[in-house]
Amino acid sequence: MASVDCRSLAGDILAKVGGEANVGSVAHCATRLRFKLKDSGKADKAAVEKLPGVIAVMEAGGQFQVVIGNNVPLVYAELGRISQLTGDADLGEAEKGNLFNRFVALISSIFLPFLWTLAGAALLKAFVGAAAYFGWLDATSNTYGVLNATGDAVLKFLPVLLAITAAKRFKANQFTAVVLAGALMYLEITAWTGLKATPSDFFGIPIVAVSYVGSVIPIILAVWLQGYLERWFNKVLPSVIRNFTTPLLTLLIMVPLTILTVGPATTFLGKGVSWVIMTIWMYVPWLAGALMGGFWQVFVIFGVHWAFVPIMMVDLQNQGFSVISGALLAPVLAQAAAATAVFFRSKSAKRRELAGPGAVSGFLAGITEPIIYGVNLPLKRPFIFGCVGGAIGGAIGAQAGSAMTGFAMPSVLAIPTYLPQGAVPAGSFMWQMIGTGVAIVVAFVLTFLFGVKDSADEAEATTVVSGVNEIAAPMNGELIGLSQVKDKVFAAGALGKGVAVIPSSGEVYAPIAGTVVSAFPTGHAFGIKSDDDVEVLVHIGIDTVALDGKGFTSSVVQGQKVAAGDLLASVDLKSVKAAGYDPTTVMVITNSTKFAAVLPAEGHTVSHGQTAIVIER
Repeated sequence: MASVDCRSLAGDILAKVGGEANVGSVAHCATRLRFKLKDSGKADKAAVEKLPGVIAVMEAGGQFQVVIGNNVPLVYAELGRISQLTGDADLGEAEKGNLFNRFVALISSIFLPFLWTLAGAALLKAFVGAAAYFGWLDATSNTYGVLNATGDAVLKFLPVLLAITAAKRFKANQFTAVVLAGALMYLEITAWTGLKATPSDFFGIPIVAVSYVGSVIPIILAVWLQGYLERWFNKVLPSVIRNFTTPLLTLLIMVPLTILTVGPATTFLGKGVSWVIMTIWMYVPWLAGALMGGFWQVFVIFGVHWAFVPIMMVDLQNQGFSVISGALLAPVLAQAAAATAVFFRSKSAKRRELAGPGAVSGFLAGITEPIIYGVNLPLKRPFIFGCVGGAIGGAIGAQAGSAMTGFAMPSVLAIPTYLPQGAVPAGSFMWQMIGTGVAIVVAFVLTFLFGVKDSADEAEATTVVSGVNEIAAPMNGELIGLSQVKDKVFAAGALGKGVAVIPSSGEVYAPIAGTVVSAFPTGHAFGIKSDDDVEVLVHIGIDTVALDGKGFTSSVVQGQKVAAGDLLASVDLKSVKAAGYDPTTVMVITNSTKFAAVLPAEGHTVSHGQTAIVIER
């Protein structure tokens, strides 16, 4: 389904059920679109079943049911955009939590698809830097240039990668988003390499020269707006010209809009922050150092840090050292230390695999993006503790007058640039090392003790031994095979292999630990994805979505972390049966094809928590 155009599929389905005029209402459950048609004779069932992305079509309970699988919310959302049927064009429920939590979740989800590439490239750059530092590789050689460019490219062209993932997140055209990012990078190249004159205005409107290298927020905001613009164009433009006119108009609007608004806003904000910190530095150095050390990584996330680079370069040129740079070693290494603590403390193998190499690149090369976006920021506390350590270390170094005497990425390999020269105080290097050491210890200890919640965040989803996962029964009752379920889609295994439970009690428990990726308001179905990529659907009863939540009480929400055995919901089995519905609960592995074998343990009585399915990898 990932390769299917959900908008086209929504349009095709709508056309083949008789058009919008023939649809009385439409809703969706965990796996299928449920149409109530005015005239079922106008629906071409065979044609709908042949559509790419459609698993099956059923007619039951007065509904025309189109089974799509896990991506049914995407198609339902597209129905809302091309018709007036759903009354809601948003995808799924709004994200829960405060503004900071929602921001963290957004940034993390956008970085997630290419985190391993980011981590691998950062580690390569760290090793290349170390080889040059120890004299194993000539820093002026072509070999060094090629290897350094290979490791550096992912950061330099970060906006392009973000454009791809942000477009997927915001339902925008990925290719248009890449061109948008490329335009920003192209403008950056002309402005900073002197290939041609820097553009000074756009139809008379002044352009502020901004570097988008390694930036995060500008392209994410731009693609977010792009999505809204594209959806509006697709709605109002005639179909004859829509395919090429939408990207034409979108780029024509978004590129100038971004360089005229987002770029200057970031620049002016950065200049304001840098002016405040430099003013404080004149009178209270330790406070300015604490602010720089505490917020440097935050500045990096928002792209505000670029405003400090010209000041550093001017200081290095005029006086041979930069006191601003002196406050940066502590926050960088503190984030690496926090990631190291996660590596030792976390029980998640997947997180450790990223935290370990990421910490190495952070320490050696000063590249913290992989651990910030993949480890520390998603867990929140490690990132905060890293900032706390950075603030303490930055304050100590700044008060002692520590400064960099050469421009380099703050890292272990850059420590020699902190050796005092000229007007830099003789004792500043010792205090820089003390402050940085304190920052590392504070970040590591706080993260190790308080930064990783094992019970909620890190508990392993299932028993994983020699490539085997054991999935627990979600309820007490009798395990039966899917072939015995009175729903032909589940019975045929169209949504994945699994088992069913004829329940003897109404409590439904999480069969694995992981993230609740779907929790329907009606309380009848839940999707859970484990850290090691097992996707489980628990569907309580057959066609019980029609009860509209009566008799069901949910205990979890979408996006929540659960441990195996946590209560998902409670259901009044008597009321379900009294309403004429089958309470048989289905549990399927929706990504069964990814595994070597999915073996149901059917044919016996179980209690929740006992093994119901064995997965062989």
